[in-house]
Amino acid sequence: MNQGSAQGARNKEDRMSEVHKYEESERFTAREKLALSYADAIMWAPERADDAMWQQLHAEFSEPQIVEIGYWTGFIFGGQRWLRTLQTQAGELAAFLAEKRSEKV
Repeated sequence: MNQGSAQGARNKEDRMSEVHKYEESERFTAREKLALSYADAIMWAPERADDAMWQQLHAEFSEPQIVEIGYWTGFIFGGQRWLRTLQTQAGELAAFLAEKRSEKV
């Protein structure tokens, strides 16, 4: 891995460590904070997706981009919630899939 790639990976990791406090973080752009705020509204508080948020979203993103943010958030969040109903632990699904792949070889 070259130095630029390593630095990029560290920066991404550093940003992800602050995603839970993105609103106060200086590591996220205003555009990223808006997307994260929309994701929060989808996951935790739909009432936050008020007229003001929609106006901001449409000023910053195209309609297909808004749909993609919403779809991806719903897909990931819903998938995580579903996995919890199966009482899975972190890494179990990946390990199971890896085992199944190795059985085919």
